[in-house]
Amino acid sequence: MSETSTNVMTVRGLTKSYGATSVLKGVEFSVARGEVHALLGGNGAGKSTMIKIITGAASKNDGEIHFFDGEGGQRSESEGRAKVAVVHQELALLPHLTVAENIALPHHRKGMGLFRRSAAVRQAFDALRMIDQDSAATSLHRLVGSLSLHEAQMVEIARALSSGAELILLDEPTANLTALETERLFAVLRKLTQENGLSVVFVSHRMKEIRQIASVCTIIRDGRTVVDRQAIRELSDVEIIEKMGQVTASHATEPTRVSAMILEAFAATDSITVQEPGFSLELRPGTILGVAGAPAGPAALIEELTGAAGTKRWTVVRAGWPDRLQSPRRAARLGAGYITGDRAHKGVLHSLPIIDNVMASRRVVRGAAIAGGAEGAECLDLLKALKVKAASVWDLPNTLSGGTQQKLLIARWLGVPSRLLVLEEPTRGVDIGTKREIYQLIRQMAASGTVIVWWSTENAELLEVCDRVVAFDTEGRCAGVMEQDDFSEEKLVTLTGMAA
Repeated sequence: MSETSTNVMTVRGLTKSYGATSVLKGVEFSVARGEVHALLGGNGAGKSTMIKIITGAASKNDGEIHFFDGEGGQRSESEGRAKVAVVHQELALLPHLTVAENIALPHHRKGMGLFRRSAAVRQAFDALRMIDQDSAATSLHRLVGSLSLHEAQMVEIARALSSGAELILLDEPTANLTALETERLFAVLRKLTQENGLSVVFVSHRMKEIRQIASVCTIIRDGRTVVDRQAIRELSDVEIIEKMGQVTASHATEPTRVSAMILEAFAATDSITVQEPGFSLELRPGTILGVAGAPAGPAALIEELTGAAGTKRWTVVRAGWPDRLQSPRRAARLGAGYITGDRAHKGVLHSLPIIDNVMASRRVVRGAAIAGGAEGAECLDLLKALKVKAASVWDLPNTLSGGTQQKLLIARWLGVPSRLLVLEEPTRGVDIGTKREIYQLIRQMAASGTVIVWWSTENAELLEVCDRVVAFDTEGRCAGVMEQDDFSEEKLVTLTGMAA
């Protein structure tokens, strides 16, 4: 059987440059029908650029892309792209439309076509229930703008699954999902690949998930293919990481160095107490508190800690603070920082240059509206500490990879005098090497006296980084607190009611 009769797409010698910067340097990539294919590489390796070219969102400089039908016949690029759906790392939903309308959009591409609301609802329900039956029954008529990041991710995936595509490109699809939602998604993908012949390209930095869902992998490094269609089982995690050009934890002997400007110690009496009826937890300076569980509980706690809560469920007590942090601005000036997990819509300021993104929190805390004379040097120091490579601090953030944009959000609070820093999925969509750098930076900030509150859907991450973990059940209730000497993924699964 020929390669073209089994492949849904092949990419040969793909090149792409932006000015003097060469992003893709002859990439080779092919996807067989009915497989889940892991596309791996560090931040900035060229994965997202290749996906944009495949879908027609960007043009190539050179190379070939071929699409094939079920009999091995070649399709034109326009015909082939019509059979491709993509879920980007940053969601592409329309917040002013309902869930049903967003999911049904691919079925109504003609401008003069009649939009039938009842048909849209049926299509959306059928797509969404493949992933989450409860969500399909309750959220179809909600505006997407009212959804949590986790709920919006499921809508985006459901839209891709409903589009009639033969090839789906999933760029960090589980980054905003809980473990249970991820498990459901994987079950759907297995069914569609095995029974319907759907092909899936799965981009992720989570090795455990890669092994759970993918059978074959391609690894891109510095714009070149270094592993071409190799079975996942033939490569160890260490081999994959090394081929990506990353440094494993066992090799990371030198901690990230941050200048004296970055770290500022606080008095040992600056403890923070969070409490609700029946529950109280004291957080001493330097504590890293993990938060685990479905979104309802963690989100309510985070909103209270950052001054964004509409209703008062939690009480946050610290000497010198008011009974309630009434706004994010007020919270920031009192020393409560926040790094959102919704990088695209609530985090990165896409229309402003890198320097404005990095210095934003400082300006709020200092009460400054415009750049100060020393900001350029300060910004460069922060970028250097986080190993961010940018041609200029005046470049826009979209010149950086998604994982590198996440570093900009970390940089905002690095060195800002903070009593409390709340992190929501801070390692979402970053490669393994960058994760280790972020872990080290957060530990250094905690060592300076900052209380860290860290919400993550990766149980293993919480148990590695945190001193203690508070777990919420699926109803959003506090189910218990695990101390470091009692950590286990099994116990965390029991408390949260979600798969590890």
